[in-house]
Amino acid sequence: MAGARAAAATASAGSSASSGNPPRQEPGLGELLEEFSRTQYRAKDGSGTGGSKVERIEKRCLELFGRDYCFSVIPNTNGDICGHYPRHIVFLEYESSEKEKDTFESTVQVSKLQDLIHRSKMARCRGRFVCPVILFKGKHICRSATLAGWGELYGRSGYNYFFSGGTDDAWADAEDVTEEDGALRSGDTHLFDKVRGYDIKLLRYLSVKYICDLMVENKKVKFGMNVTSSEKVDKAQRYADFTLLSIPYPGCEFFKEYKDRDYMAEGLIFNWKQDYVDAPLSIPDFLTHSLNIDWSQYQCWDLVQQTQNYLKLLLSLVNSDDDSGLLVHCISGWDRTPLFISLLRLSLWADGLIHTSLKPAEILYLTVAYDWFLFGHMLVDRLSKGEEIFFFCFNFLKHITSEEFSALKTQRRKSLPARDGGFTLEDICMLRRKDRGSTTSLGSDFSLVMESSPGATGSFTYEAVELVPAGAPTQAAWLAALSDRETRLQEVRSAFLAAYSSTVGLRAVAPSPSGAIGGLLEQFARGVGLRGISSNAL
Repeated sequence: MAGARAAAATASAGSSASSGNPPRQEPGLGELLEEFSRTQYRAKDGSGTGGSKVERIEKRCLELFGRDYCFSVIPNTNGDICGHYPRHIVFLEYESSEKEKDTFESTVQVSKLQDLIHRSKMARCRGRFVCPVILFKGKHICRSATLAGWGELYGRSGYNYFFSGGTDDAWADAEDVTEEDGALRSGDTHLFDKVRGYDIKLLRYLSVKYICDLMVENKKVKFGMNVTSSEKVDKAQRYADFTLLSIPYPGCEFFKEYKDRDYMAEGLIFNWKQDYVDAPLSIPDFLTHSLNIDWSQYQCWDLVQQTQNYLKLLLSLVNSDDDSGLLVHCISGWDRTPLFISLLRLSLWADGLIHTSLKPAEILYLTVAYDWFLFGHMLVDRLSKGEEIFFFCFNFLKHITSEEFSALKTQRRKSLPARDGGFTLEDICMLRRKDRGSTTSLGSDFSLVMESSPGATGSFTYEAVELVPAGAPTQAAWLAALSDRETRLQEVRSAFLAAYSSTVGLRAVAPSPSGAIGGLLEQFARGVGLRGISSNAL
């Protein structure tokens, strides 16, 4: 393992050099990644083996949410509501200062919300109901699984009935159980009306208008049976009042190819001609005008372009002028869904729009712990298969540092109707390379925004912002904010790579002969940005 330690040290040295200082580690991040790579989180196991570690992770998440928000907690003790959701589900109510926390008055009747969740959960695959996870401009950004198909719905309903002493807990309520309930179960339509009706009530309660479906299928089929469905193919059009967006995105299996290509996402294109792929991209025209993206070419995009364009779309939805919330889901809601939820959280944080008091190491801990670990991502299984979607998420941050992904851009356009004579971001990005720093040192080779990275701009500094004339303070402030965005995302990625290389990354494959492990370490070093270094240096 001497070679492994050397590679970890080299990776850490590279990340330190790129920012000028060693990446600040959140206390407990190593323990979090160790636990994450050891087992999948299950709410019912929180008090068992490793329970103290999980409790520390849960407590830390609540502390970090509490820095900037007043929130209520929906109890999910022992996974009573959902086995792979946090035991303490955070319902963010509003942003707050420290003083306001002393006078916090909840606007939510938790027991009523919990009852609505309990009723609606059967509508979703694996009971993974619509759950709010980000609060931005008063809007809830939510996650869930897709809609359950009749096979799962009937199977789970029967299971609940027999193992709860003859009562189906999804329907058990003195005010709601009537003689009609038995008859309602006799037909698909009536049963779907009931459970999906509760799902729709929950969506409306959360003011969700936009539903983004990442599935590449209309329905998930296993053994010839439709095991899941989706809003876009609901025959009764129960979700017609919502704005449905079908944005098919490759499943976790595709990320095996990402790893096999030395963690190179550029040029990696999904095969859309596979038999099971039957969900076309479908976005209402009125949502695409301002994005300047040719959506008809989506099957030609590589993984970088596709992820970038989908993120731009999601950011435009949450940054719109209306008060409507957003739901993002894939099939089970624990691979592709946390990818985009995490990118949304980090992008908005980097703009200084959410979690404003959290430092880079703290927001990294929060999104790894809450968005991935506590919502049931199966990292152990994914690593064993080489499906490194989790690693891709944080390595991808180098591709979203530019103004294209800033929610501040829209606000700037609204406040600046006419362009003044100052330098634009594009002007600064065209500065000569020597004016922006070396790209030949070890630190620059490991740079989190590399010169050759598609979709990423060159680094620029506060010194560059000083080129803006004194008569353009608003533009100078905007450019400074964008420079800060780049720096913040760099620090998050740097901290992640340092922690990952010393825990998960170097132990994802069982020990092997020296030659094989040397190849593994070289492959990993390449993946985290050390391609320019000779393997002999490792």
